[in-house]
Amino acid sequence: MPRSIACAVVHDDPPTVLVADDIDTLQWVIALQLIARTPGNELTEPLRGELRQAVRDELWGEAVELWMRVYPGFIDVYPSYDLYTGQDVALGPLEVQFSPLFEG
Repeated sequence: MPRSIACAVVHDDPPTVLVADDIDTLQWVIALQLIARTPGNELTEPLRGELRQAVRDELWGEAVELWMRVYPGFIDVYPSYDLYTGQDVALGPLEVQFSPLFEG
């Protein structure tokens, strides 16, 4: 049975994929990898202050939301994706017997 993970695709050149156990951890990764590395002079003074405060207060989701307003379309966030492992492959022969291919 697959585990659930969260991931984000950063539309950079080349694109980057960020993967985490859950959305809260992913938002922390985004804050660390993208938001904190954004030059302060690229942001308006009010937004820069809001972002700094959100990061200081560890409000990762709020920081990501604020940052995405400035850089729309630069990152896609997917809060829940299936992660398959080798254990899932091992169960495959049993599961496939109950698939539509083997009906009738």
